[in-house]
Parts: sequence; structure tokens; C-alpha cells
Amino acid sequence: MIKGKSRTEVKALAQYICMSAHKARRVIDQIRGRSYEQTLMILELMPYRASYHIFKLVYSAAANASHNKGLNEADSFISKAEVNGGVIVKKCKPRARGRSYPIKRPTCHITIVLNKRSNLTKK
Repeated sequence: MIKGKSRTEVKALAQYICMSAHKARRVIDQIRGRSYEQTLMILELMPYRASYHIFKLVYSAAANASHNKGLNEADSFISKAEVNGGVIVKKCKPRARGRSYPIKRPTCHITIVLNKRSNLTKK
């Protein structure tokens, strides 16, 4: 169990990604709790469209860790990964006889938190 908020916790956030939160959660559930290198291998081989956005976000979180905190990516892992629903972009598509059909484009916000493997303290 992690006690409090550690100083080596690094966060990356992507907002307004044009995909449903349900589809992004399908990928996030596979990488939660895994090491950084293992996560990159999993995301490269996944056939889902969400894996590209999550790959970029994990890579960005690792870059934040090395640049801002001076941490090594090899000993970091995904301590927290969550997907929240964003706004729904609503448009109208013109149809026959002057009618229109609504188009709803869901968006989501993805948060990735990296932490060092050695910072875990057990109660």
C-alpha cells in the first residue's frame, strides 16, 4: 500500500481524445500496474485505436519523469491509470427531404501516473 503522495510520482494527462471512454478503458485495464517497458511492448502489439493515444501518453509521462524529476524509466511502473468521459460533441448530418440526423462524438480524458518501483512501503 502506498502511504501518502510520493515526490517521485509523475503524471501525464490527455484531454478531449475523440473516442469513447469504454473503448479506452479496454486498453487501460491491460496496462495498469505493469512496468514501463512491459507497457510499451503491450501497447505496440495491441490492435486497438486507443493504444496509439495511450502509448503516446505513457511515453510522455516517462519523458516528464526523466526531465523534471531525474528518474530512470527502467524502474518505473504504471501506478495509476484512469479514463474519464469527456464532453459529447454533437453535430447534425443532413439527410433526405430536408431532415437531419444527430451525430454524437464521445470524447474522453486519460490520466497516467508513473511511480518508482522502489518507493512502495508496505503497512
